[in-house]
Amino acid sequence: MLLTIDIGNTNLTIGLYQKGENGERTLGPRWRLATVHERMPDEYGLQLLGLLNHAGFRANQLGGICMASVVPPLTGKINEACRTYLGLAPLIVDAGVKTGVRIRYEDPKAVGADRIVDAAAVQRLYGGPACVVDFGTATTFDAISAEGDYLGGAITPGIGIAAEALFTRTAKLPRVDLQYPPSAIGRNTVHAMQSGLLFGYTSLVEGMVARFRTELGPEMKVIATGGLAEVVARETHVIQIIAPWLTLDGLRFIWDMNR
Repeated sequence: MLLTIDIGNTNLTIGLYQKGENGERTLGPRWRLATVHERMPDEYGLQLLGLLNHAGFRANQLGGICMASVVPPLTGKINEACRTYLGLAPLIVDAGVKTGVRIRYEDPKAVGADRIVDAAAVQRLYGGPACVVDFGTATTFDAISAEGDYLGGAITPGIGIAAEALFTRTAKLPRVDLQYPPSAIGRNTVHAMQSGLLFGYTSLVEGMVARFRTELGPEMKVIATGGLAEVVARETHVIQIIAPWLTLDGLRFIWDMNR
């Protein structure tokens, strides 16, 4: 079995891949956990063991661990937790690791590992040209060429960041849950904020996708991932594929490339 771990600024996304009768790895149990910077390696180790045990597995059944991180302070902690509690050193996606993706960014080292991992998954599963919209702490738009190259993209504040900024940077606006308002025209402050966040970000996605399609061509696919992908996809037809576990799939492919 292969354990995949994506360390993000808001969430840890974890998945367990098992080999089926045809030899292909399929995603079994998967989890989203809050990213807690203060947690120590022992705490993360016990948490990983607990997740495996709850799913009916033992650490000695793992054949490998593949990990991507955009949070350097946590990379070492979770690496240590895997070594100590799971008995395996993770393959960490970084410079020198085969991904199958050519990076056309001006500074390839400046691209987040998760964005390259997503590109590797899109290359294998859907092909290019493609635009990947990742609804994470930031909302990112990544451009994948017809040849599967990572070309670059766009980065905006995520919906959660925008909602929190409205609460913390204004005197009278409340903290709101991201729920569907009754209409685009809010009749009270909460509904007005929910409309601006949900429908406003939906329009942002539609506008950015249109601009990317102008540059990548009319055959461009649009793939959404991240925790809020399904929420936004319900409000627009521009998202063609919802792949909430895209990064974990990319880690699976990268693991196989590096064995």
